[in-house]
Amino acid sequence: MIHPTVPRRLVIATRESALALWQAEHVRTRLAGLYPHTHVDLLGVTTQGDRIVDRPLASIGGKGLFIKELEVAMAEGRADLAVHSLKDMPMEIAAGFALAAITAREDPRDAFVSNACGTLAALAPGAVVGTSSLRREAQLRERFPALVVKPLRGNVNTRLRKLDEGQYDGIILAAAGLKRLGLGDRIADLIDPADSLPATGQGALAIECRADRPDLLGAVEPLADRATTLATTAERAFSRALAGNCHTPLAAHAEWLGDVLWLRGLVASADGREVMRGEVEQAIEDVDAAEALGSELADDFLSRGAARLLTE
Repeated sequence: MIHPTVPRRLVIATRESALALWQAEHVRTRLAGLYPHTHVDLLGVTTQGDRIVDRPLASIGGKGLFIKELEVAMAEGRADLAVHSLKDMPMEIAAGFALAAITAREDPRDAFVSNACGTLAALAPGAVVGTSSLRREAQLRERFPALVVKPLRGNVNTRLRKLDEGQYDGIILAAAGLKRLGLGDRIADLIDPADSLPATGQGALAIECRADRPDLLGAVEPLADRATTLATTAERAFSRALAGNCHTPLAAHAEWLGDVLWLRGLVASADGREVMRGEVEQAIEDVDAAEALGSELADDFLSRGAARLLTE
């Protein structure tokens, strides 16, 4: 029997990188398992962020460049859903769209990948480390000021190729992407969040659809993971309150300690010379409480002068 609220055919818009396709295929498989009489297709889309690979993201408009074309496909009716890495989603969802579900989180940590050393600490002064993230760069510069940090763009395989060609002594990537692509053996070291606090939403997948499609909102609801949704809601509330974007070295990560959510945040100067950290924890039962926790931590940062770092 066909589920009464699920269309006979669903189309998922996705970027065409190996990782994006894995993510979309993962969601397609889960939907097919829930609704065996619904046919689920993928629609590959090339985004502006994929086309411009010779400049840092912050200089060309930020991570939202990976989202816009997928939303256009949904607005035009060519796609019903889009699957994103949650860390690529703007803190404010575009008008007319909804964050329909956040799935269970993969490993949220940053990963150090190197053919020369097992840890960042083992790299010699002057060694070159590649990263695409101002957040990672600021924390790297704080901990290892003798290392040389250089920009690294491209999909996961492109970044690994550049490492293997000797352009870098080590690179930092999200552990989740490497593991999802079966490349976990490339990880030399998983970096503790205390040393490299992850990006808001890192490791989680987001399913987006048009806000005027209650049938789709209901169809993907079973894919949502409560623990991940509450944790990332707190992270996104913190980042949203501080107007975090690709121009801001900002991090937020929430972990569960039983029924208590422990939220840590970070704001830094790009050179890593100034780093502000903070944390809060509270028993959390619903989205409103998670939002409040993130806002509470943001208020603490602002009371300590974070606005100056954000402006810089």
